[in-house]
Amino acid sequence: MAEPYLSRLESLVAQLWNTDRQDLECRHFFGGAALYSDGKICASLTPVGLAIKLPLLAREEMVSNGLGGPLRYFDGGKIKKDYVLLSKTAAADVAGVRKLLEESFDFVCR
Repeated sequence: MAEPYLSRLESLVAQLWNTDRQDLECRHFFGGAALYSDGKICASLTPVGLAIKLPLLAREEMVSNGLGGPLRYFDGGKIKKDYVLLSKTAAADVAGVRKLLEESFDFVCR
């Protein structure tokens, strides 16, 4: 079940950075896939959608602009701290996703 998500995430990373970035790695992750920067998780693509780990102010801005919401991997599950689940509109904006991922890399690798 996770394979389609891993393939989609790898395709997204290849689309966003058409060079071989040694600091980025996609791996299987709980029925989906996760993106790691320098060994630290910064995003996931699962059946609930694309979620990115971001600083508090960036998450709050995404939510207030209707571009994201809290991440829960299943109904009634705990909200995953530090993540924002991108709306379909935000996830479809390739340039916006790249900007958010760059911000995530800075956030998780500090």
